Amino acid sequence: MIHSIHFDEPLELECGGVLPGVTVAYSTFGTMSPERDNVIWVCHAQTANSDVPDWWAHTVEKGRFLDPERYFVVCANILGSPYGTTCPMSINPATGEPWYGSFPHITIRDMVHCHMRLARHLGIDHVEMLIGSSMGGYQCMEWTIMEPAFTRRLALIATCDRQMPWAIAFSESQRMAIRADQSWGEPRPDAAAAGLAAARSVAMLSFRGREAYNISQDDPDRDTKTGDYRVSSYQRYQGKKLANRFDAYSYTTLLNGTDSHNVARGRGSVQQALSAITAPTLIVAITTDNLFSIEGHGNLIKYIPNNQLHIIESDYGHDGFLVEHNQLNDIITTFYNETV
Repeated sequence: MIHSIHFDEPLELECGGVLPGVTVAYSTFGTMSPERDNVIWVCHAQTANSDVPDWWAHTVEKGRFLDPERYFVVCANILGSPYGTTCPMSINPATGEPWYGSFPHITIRDMVHCHMRLARHLGIDHVEMLIGSSMGGYQCMEWTIMEPAFTRRLALIATCDRQMPWAIAFSESQRMAIRADQSWGEPRPDAAAAGLAAARSVAMLSFRGREAYNISQDDPDRDTKTGDYRVSSYQRYQGKKLANRFDAYSYTTLLNGTDSHNVARGRGSVQQALSAITAPTLIVAITTDNLFSIEGHGNLIKYIPNNQLHIIESDYGHDGFLVEHNQLNDIITTFYNETV
């Protein structure tokens, strides 16, 4: 069930801006126990939403690691996302119009501060597990560093201690595509829609990677010389699909926020930051991940005190965390049971 809560207290942002109150959309699954000791909090990735089954298939099901008959599962839509939480499409109280391009710069830490407000509102002072993939993992790390006692277990899937240059390069190419759209900057929800579609096409290359494309998008007619290749249609479809459900202002806001990720910022070093994590930590990497290689998880493995690494075999790149739900379920369920 999707809920919404508005917090009147201004939110001071890490980059110096202020939001005069924030609305947070969130979803819950299952029933919280009287002792409040069965909560699992999911932090979602960039263009997902709080409705976990909508984007993470076969997870919020009986017998799975987010079993709603056993756990009370919470997921909050992130700050800057157009799925119910304050974002560029929200009304700026100072003008009575949507923020659009004037929305202030936000970081991962700002997103986590919204999560913290929601947790306090729900009366949740600790969770049994905090879990996140990709950008969701960024939120989990920040939250656990800021409040080490908040979670009894931490699951970090296909993620990293900072946004690496390779990932930022994909972000910048997407921003360039959006800014190249002549309607970028116009005060309307569909501004730069074509640029947004092109940006998503760029992003798909980083999500799936070579192996997945060569397996799933090959043309049955190998003699084709010109024309509408299967993969060409796929790229256009993915671009249009996002442009129909997102807006360019929110998308660039989230790209910028993702690129800001660096757990070491203001904390001395990455070792000092990650060593603050006291919960038993599961680290999951994917063999063909084009964004977060197995080696890219090195700082997490090296500096989080109590961790275990598991590797998922997959041809589907970074999106393997969405596709390989059976492997992931076995890994997370075993981790949870071993740390009871």
